[in-house]
Amino acid sequence: MDYSARQMRLAADLRSARIDAVLVTHMANIRYLCGFSGSAGMLLIHAGRIAKLTFFTDGRYTQQAAEEVKGARVVICRQPIVVEACEGARRSRAKVLGFEADHLPYSSYQQLKQFLRGKIRLKPVAGLVERLRLIKDTDEIEKIRRAVILGANLLPAALSVIKPGIKETEIAAELELQARRSGAEGMSFETIVAAGERSALPHGRASSQPIPASGFIILDYGVILAGYCSDMTRTVHVGPVPPKRRQMYEAVREAQLASIEAVRPGIAAGEVDRAGRELLKKAGYDGYFTHSTGHGVGIEIHEGPRIAKGQVEKLAPGMVITIEPGIYTPDEGGVRIEDMVLVTASGNEVLTPAAKDLVAL
Repeated sequence: MDYSARQMRLAADLRSARIDAVLVTHMANIRYLCGFSGSAGMLLIHAGRIAKLTFFTDGRYTQQAAEEVKGARVVICRQPIVVEACEGARRSRAKVLGFEADHLPYSSYQQLKQFLRGKIRLKPVAGLVERLRLIKDTDEIEKIRRAVILGANLLPAALSVIKPGIKETEIAAELELQARRSGAEGMSFETIVAAGERSALPHGRASSQPIPASGFIILDYGVILAGYCSDMTRTVHVGPVPPKRRQMYEAVREAQLASIEAVRPGIAAGEVDRAGRELLKKAGYDGYFTHSTGHGVGIEIHEGPRIAKGQVEKLAPGMVITIEPGIYTPDEGGVRIEDMVLVTASGNEVLTPAAKDLVAL
């Protein structure tokens, strides 16, 4: 990972915004900027002609910080981390200190105000690091690709245990067990297994409900590998598939393919959403697609850009997004199909290798 290039880009953005230094407190942003993967720390970046970084953490992470942190001086704090970070900001002679308004706890903000009152002006900033994270570099894309493949390879194991009467949680457990055995660090989010009537719940996390004799099952899961997330959804059916449900499934599949086809550099995210949504409307399912078409994926499972109605942000090469339209009805249940897609210079590349034909078990 080229942490130095990331640090220099952020420092340049700070200078453009006339911010002398910034205190990064969101752990995903800290990992992106210097490589630290622990759960406690603050990163102070002073945007002089040559960026200077100091990483503050506690004694639990002495060895880990020494091994992982790149391009920053490491300080093992004997006082609360925020206190020593404030002292570091004062020593840097910064006049304006930015802080991550979307992530800094209110209690920590109060401490910053107390320790820096009259010495440094605090300035809330939002999305400074997240904007850098929108475009994945070559190393990031390779890590994401490996995570996607690992996740897709778990699907046969999940399908092999599905049968009427087994609990949704048992299916999720099999997925998660095989993910760990395959080398995953963990799951990207709480595994969704929603069967029968519960498949109409877009975020129906696995419950103790048994699989019915007939109906859709939505399987939505992802893995974390080398710090990067994957995300995929497949919908299968238990028992013979009635014509109305097959029609639902095909409508979602066609909408998903239409949105994927729309993915290219320069297109607004809202236009990708519209491409699939219009097909669902023509098929008579207007009002049954109740969420956005997709989102960015990287160190976190939900990143920018948001692929949703009205979003004007333009896609660019290096963005990795999901495309996941769905239909959710109270009578027939729900269907969702999700792939991860890389925006390329010439269009797009679907990273998810799993087939999308309806499987009847």
